[in-house]
Parts: sequence; C-alpha cells; structure tokens
Amino acid sequence: MIQDIINIIKDYWLLLLIGQYPNGPLGGLASTLLLSVLAIGLAFPVSILLALARLSKWAALRWPVTGLVYVTRGVPLLMLILWCYFLVPLWTGADVPSFWIMLVTLVIYEGAFLSEVVRAGIVSLGQGQMDAARALGHSYLGAMLYVILPQALYNMIPSMISTYVSTIKDTTLGYVINVPDLTFAASQVNNQLLSQPFQVFLVLALVYYALCWTLTFIANSVERRITRRRSGPVNVRLQPDPMPLKTLTEQL
Repeated sequence: MIQDIINIIKDYWLLLLIGQYPNGPLGGLASTLLLSVLAIGLAFPVSILLALARLSKWAALRWPVTGLVYVTRGVPLLMLILWCYFLVPLWTGADVPSFWIMLVTLVIYEGAFLSEVVRAGIVSLGQGQMDAARALGHSYLGAMLYVILPQALYNMIPSMISTYVSTIKDTTLGYVINVPDLTFAASQVNNQLLSQPFQVFLVLALVYYALCWTLTFIANSVERRITRRRSGPVNVRLQPDPMPLKTLTEQL
C-alpha cells in the first residue's frame, strides 16, 4: 500500500497541487489555500464590525447583529453553502463561479465566529481601559481604534490562527458545489484510478493533517510567546547576604 501511495503522489502531484490549471481553473491545494486566505482576510474586518456592533449601546444596531451572529453560528455550514449557492446568482443575476460562492459563504460564516473571538478579547480587557482612554481625551471610536483593539487583537492571535485552521478544513465542503479544491482534485484522481480509493483519500488526509498540524503548532508557539510577554520579566531569586553573621554582629 505504501508503494501505491508513493505512485499516486508521483503521478498526480501536479493535479493535487494546482488542479487543471492552466487548462482550467486553479484547483488543488493552491485553490484550498487561496480560498482560506481570502476568506479569513475578508472575514477579519467583517468580524471587527460585527463585534463592535454587538458591544454597541444602540439596541437598534446590537440586537439585529446579535441575531445574525447567532443564526449564522447555529446553522450548519453545509446549509449555508446551499443557501448562498442558490441565492447569490439570484441576487446578482449572473452565473457566479462556485469558488466565489464558497468564498462569500466562508466570509459570512467565519466572520460570525471571529466576531465572538474579537468581542471576547475586548471584554476581557475590562472597562478600565476604555475609561482611561476617554480620560486622556480620546473619543469612543478613537479609544477603541488606538487603545482597545490593538490589545484585544494581539491577545486573540492564537485563536485567529486556530480559526484559520478550521477554515482550511471547512473548504472541503465546497466539494458539494464543485469548488475545484484539494478534495475535488483527489476525487478526480480517484475517478481515474477507480481501484484505489483508500490510498487516494489517505493521501488527501495526510496533506490536510500536515497543513493543519503545522498551523496548530504555530498557534501554540504564538500563544506561549504571548503568555510569556504578558506575565512580565521573571522574578530574580534573592541571594543570601554574603556577610557572615559574626561580622554583622560585631558591626552592630
């Protein structure tokens, strides 16, 4: 079986890496990484806006956004993908490629989850930070932009990396709407071989595991570094006085 896996990687590595490109759309691992990076990159500012709206004192803004976040987090991602698959072309009146439909879905979905991470980071700082910033003359928006958000986002870096790992795994559901990602490329390899499905999808699992494990390792390293920086310098152990007790007594 090991030889079969080696042969699959040797014969189909280019298909698994970039799909049918340049004879077709970009696919494979490159498409998966591009999709996940764009999703997190676009979901990040959306999550900040949603978090600020949820912390707003205006009920007319806070309650609708809270409902949107709860509904999005409570609905299975597969259901959200199907909704976007039918609604986005209906709203735009155009034939939207499945890649962009999946991107819209992930931005909405990950934006809702990231907004809770950002909101938790802001709340964890306490009201004293905001009060001190306002006492120094900052407006609410200025205090949030220059004082609160930098600290909250710095503390939330490990959680954001973990969310990125989750996004990479979520991209596999794009297979149901024919997104040319790594899972779709593996299915094409399986359709060509027909007799080695276990080996093909074992290669797929190993690639996802290696990618997610690497990002998780980075997240843990960043978290340890942040913890060390927040804990401050290590206390220096007090050294005993080198002066003998007898000498000290004579001096007294």
